[in-house]
Amino acid sequence: MAEIIQLPTKPSPPAPRAPREPEPLWRDALGEQLRRLRHDRGERLADTAERAGVSPQYLSEIERGLKEPSSEMIAAVAGALEVTLVDLTAAVVDDLRAHTTERAAVGVHAAYSLAA
Repeated sequence: MAEIIQLPTKPSPPAPRAPREPEPLWRDALGEQLRRLRHDRGERLADTAERAGVSPQYLSEIERGLKEPSSEMIAAVAGALEVTLVDLTAAVVDDLRAHTTERAAVGVHAAYSLAA
């Protein structure tokens, strides 16, 4: 009788990955934090912009993440909002970490859902 020999097969292609949500950009997180600080103070865009020495339009673009401000501009706006660069940077980092943690939690939840 003939023996059956298994022929080598191609490895199966890896399962397609779910598209990853892009991480937020620094300028987006910075803008959100600046807007939050301004709102917490109950200030209008024009008031903060005037104290910072920038136009209201430019400050609006920073807050919306449309501009990549220089470190001098960030310092000017932080000063107008009476926060230090260290405190502002720490708040932005905390927001970015929270976003990363949320993404990881969603990924774990999705993995458990797929396994079920």
